[in-house]
Amino acid sequence: MTDTTASGARIEHLVTSGTFSLDGGTWDVDNNVWIVGDDREAIVIDAAHDADAIAEAVGERRLVAIVCTHAHDDHIDAAPALAARTGAPILLHPADTELWKRTHPDRAPDGELADGQRIGVAGVELTVLHTPGHCHGAVSLYAPALATVFTGDTLFQGGPGATGRTFSDFPTIVESIKDRLLALPAETAVRTGHGDSTTIGAEAPHLDEWIARGH
Repeated sequence: MTDTTASGARIEHLVTSGTFSLDGGTWDVDNNVWIVGDDREAIVIDAAHDADAIAEAVGERRLVAIVCTHAHDDHIDAAPALAARTGAPILLHPADTELWKRTHPDRAPDGELADGQRIGVAGVELTVLHTPGHCHGAVSLYAPALATVFTGDTLFQGGPGATGRTFSDFPTIVESIKDRLLALPAETAVRTGHGDSTTIGAEAPHLDEWIARGH
């Protein structure tokens, strides 16, 4: 990953593998873990599956926060172990508290995410955008200095995240994408929770198509 600002902030990418379980089913999944920072400090976006691998990627840097885009188990299963190892706080939108408790009933997040909140690291700011639909507390993180938005499972290359399970709603995710994400500059890179990255400009023309097929 070579996206670097004048401040030295950069985006690093790690893929971890495990399972996702909800509503009585379990599936094998590969997750994107994103690290934003410089040589001194970083944040982790979605501590998925492998705390040791994520900690190794962070290295000796100070971990400012472990930010959860939402509380599906495949995005948070390694968060408590990574927090214990690094001392970093786990941050989650409170609307996903019930979902979080299904995976970690005895360990609450350390802080709450709120729409419009700004998280600073390595001289750049990430703005929290509440983008519900995939689940109630889903958020995206917009870093204009890096021309990037981290969308978790809200927006992928090819359309919205899944809405066929508990806590999800298709009209809500479409509104989140339309109002919060497609309003960003077209050149904004979309770093997703699974699979390949895309851009806002590449996805925006397909909104009506997604609505028509009920994705």
